[in-house]
Amino acid sequence: MEEEFADLFTNEVKEALIDALKDMKDTVDVYVFIDSNDSNCHYCEVTKRFLLFMSDAAPKDSDGKSKLIVHVVDRTDPSSSRLFREFNVQRVPTVAFMNGYIRWTGNPLGEEIRALVETIVRLSIGESGLSQETINAIREKLNGKVKIETVVTPSCPYCPYAALMANMVAYEACKAGKCNVISETVEAYENQDIAEKYQVMSVPTIAINESVEFIGVPYEEQFINVILEKQRL
Repeated sequence: MEEEFADLFTNEVKEALIDALKDMKDTVDVYVFIDSNDSNCHYCEVTKRFLLFMSDAAPKDSDGKSKLIVHVVDRTDPSSSRLFREFNVQRVPTVAFMNGYIRWTGNPLGEEIRALVETIVRLSIGESGLSQETINAIREKLNGKVKIETVVTPSCPYCPYAALMANMVAYEACKAGKCNVISETVEAYENQDIAEKYQVMSVPTIAINESVEFIGVPYEEQFINVILEKQRL
């Protein structure tokens, strides 16, 4: 594994992460769910290592502590079962924010690092980057439950835009005091059953409440309109 992922942990990547995360303001908690005994979880260790690497690159608070706090939740630890239940995590690795309302199921590496970094920065500064019209629609019209599954691959350059937009809808729903949207980014190769369920031929493929609605990155206005149509009241 060391050699396979060595290019993720270079000084060049560290410098890029320092630059990308420099605008963080508030502390962000991220939970990394793994199973260190699961020999089939090929990305558990590297996912944990990369999030810790990011934490090291993140800005520090006045006490010298990283503003990106990584909580490693290992299924082999008997005390971890509570968090697996609370965050409703079945698969490893899972990287989760905001009690699991924003999550990556499978590794958030390759191109997805961009969505991961931008999600962290936006949560930290408290700005989703969504238009005011979208934010108003979430506050006023989005009252049902919505699960957004964005199926991606690590080499897809457009996937991070779709994942980030879905994540920010979930974030704005929580900011509105609802927390009724789950944004789950699914790595297709590690979760082939989900990719097959949605007959994924190209990525990103976006399913809303288990119905494929978009292939490719939708316009924000289209995206929120379909979410409002598909919400389960």
